[in-house]
Amino acid sequence: MEGVVEEREVWTTEEFGSSHEGAVGVLLEDGSVPRPVYLDAGSGSGGEPVSQWSVYDGRSHHVPRAAVLRAVCSCGWVGPRHALDWSAIADQDLEEGGESQAEACEEDWDGHAAQVEATTVPLPESVTILLERLEEEIGTLAKTSPIAAVRAARRLEVTAERVGYWAARHAQQDLTPAQAAAALGLDKSAARRLMARFGRWNPYM
Repeated sequence: MEGVVEEREVWTTEEFGSSHEGAVGVLLEDGSVPRPVYLDAGSGSGGEPVSQWSVYDGRSHHVPRAAVLRAVCSCGWVGPRHALDWSAIADQDLEEGGESQAEACEEDWDGHAAQVEATTVPLPESVTILLERLEEEIGTLAKTSPIAAVRAARRLEVTAERVGYWAARHAQQDLTPAQAAAALGLDKSAARRLMARFGRWNPYM
């Protein structure tokens, strides 16, 4: 389904974005991954493609029935399987009957995101504390003077661009693209764009 954007609920973190985009994945009884469902057409040949786990209830001839839910991530990671008990689900909507399995999937992905965080290049505690304090201070400022907070955020943006320039240039010399991506917790494409933005070079050259 190249080029097709499927509708489904996804999870991301602010820092890692689409490099680690999680979702509840579905497996059928035979272990295969189902194709997206086209809900607006009984024939399955029209409408918007949807791959949200809760649509796979097998209650119409063009919609297969999910057997297992598992967390999946855009990086390729997959979580443990959580089987659906259809005898217990009975006449409930799958969204309700499979809620506990879906929640378990989200918890699995949260653990994966934490593991990604743990493998990134560590920041000195002093830097982490300063960043947290700065965010706190600007948030407090926004309550009394929103425009001053906007200016502070802009100053922070300018500072990031200034200090990030040489940092990105030196990192490009010291690390391979794969090493830089791993250190940042991003996929290689996202890491390349980030480094290029700070280093002010064309990411596609």
